[in-house]
Amino acid sequence: MELEAEFTSEPFQGEGAPPEHAVRARDAARDAGLDTDFGPLGTLARGPADQLMNALPAIARAALEGGATRVTVQLRRTDEPAPTPPVELNTALARLIADVERELGAKLGDLDRPDKQRAVRLLRERGAFSLRKSVSAVAEALGVTRFTVYNYLNREVD
Repeated sequence: MELEAEFTSEPFQGEGAPPEHAVRARDAARDAGLDTDFGPLGTLARGPADQLMNALPAIARAALEGGATRVTVQLRRTDEPAPTPPVELNTALARLIADVERELGAKLGDLDRPDKQRAVRLLRERGAFSLRKSVSAVAEALGVTRFTVYNYLNREVD
């Protein structure tokens, strides 16, 4: 069984370098041999269930020793397809995504990385991220994690 752990540590920090507690948590996950995706609001770690479950105490300990006041962890299985929620084509976000897909000539999930970054920029410019749960929906459409979308949003894209 494959698992994914999404962990966040507080306090959050605004601009600048990530807080020490976040860096230490990410490093503990990497030291355990897990694949990681480090973002401004948290870290995603992926791997075999036993490996990931065994690493969780070290990840939490590293964050707390690095100054975290709270560590939150969410686990999910990645070896089974998640149920696809029905898309209501009359929603504003669905229309914005469809417009960007038409403009870029492909489904968001089929785009290469630079075009995915461009899609996020276009969606941001059109106000998509002011809509409720938009980051999760865009991440799903792109086939990436929420943290990747946040990274794209925080990056200067030409």
